[in-house]
Amino acid sequence: MSVVLLGYLKLARPANLPTAMADIMAGSSISGLTVLIASDTFLNGAPYLNLLLLLFSSTFLYAGGVVLNDVFDFKIDQRERPERPIPKGDVSLKGASLFGTGLLISGIILSFFVNYLSGVIALILALAIILYDTFSKKFQFLGPLNMGLCRALNLILGMSVFGEISHWMYAVIPLLYIFAITLISRGEVYGENKKHIIWAGLLYAVVIVSVLMILPDKQGKLLGLIPFLGLFIFLIYSSLIRAYRINSPENIKKAVVSGVLSIIVLDASLTVAFDSWQFGLIVLLLLPLSYILAKIFAVT
Repeated sequence: MSVVLLGYLKLARPANLPTAMADIMAGSSISGLTVLIASDTFLNGAPYLNLLLLLFSSTFLYAGGVVLNDVFDFKIDQRERPERPIPKGDVSLKGASLFGTGLLISGIILSFFVNYLSGVIALILALAIILYDTFSKKFQFLGPLNMGLCRALNLILGMSVFGEISHWMYAVIPLLYIFAITLISRGEVYGENKKHIIWAGLLYAVVIVSVLMILPDKQGKLLGLIPFLGLFIFLIYSSLIRAYRINSPENIKKAVVSGVLSIIVLDASLTVAFDSWQFGLIVLLLLPLSYILAKIFAVT
């Protein structure tokens, strides 16, 4: 593999991309797509095609966002992360700009092939991504909120598979979760962010309680949900507690990585809450893929 191609792959952060796919799968499950696919309601391939288009759309949007984030962070990365592809010289600034823009546009176009509402949501998501990359990330509160909004819109994008959204309010769960992770990441370079870690821990707790509260059938779903939610709690809090005890940049980075990849487990839990543990398990299978890719490519 050439240095340039590898550089473009690094810019897209492949380990993170399955988390975007997990959002779509969870959102479509909340909308009832997998239930209808499993039944005899659909005898053609339309539901599968729509889901596939949204999976690719979300992946392209996420990849475009992180690529452009590196473009706008070029000068900062020269100082703090000189190993990144652009400051290292593996990818030109112009090439990265075109690559990121092309990915965002492709994601929007693919969503319009699903339905008009999906296309509009993808467009709004792309604008929210650009707002974060260019402006809001510089601010203590607005940056994490904007990042959380992007993840919430991605879940809503999955919900829009039928051209309507009936449970959009549940998107507050990933919003709060990503807000917490973004708070933690503020100490990734220099450390000393115990205050942010405490706030993140509290927000994590709110997210967990929220998942339990939205269970449509608490008695029927709770037993299947417990293993997924238990895994989620273990993954996010074990690394967070370690980062609090030894508040070093290395431990903080591990807490951020664990939090980002655990989005898949959160999405799997949401899928179980609205669908079944079998479909939740399918979503969860994206987690080992992310961990394998994280051994090769940077997550943050």
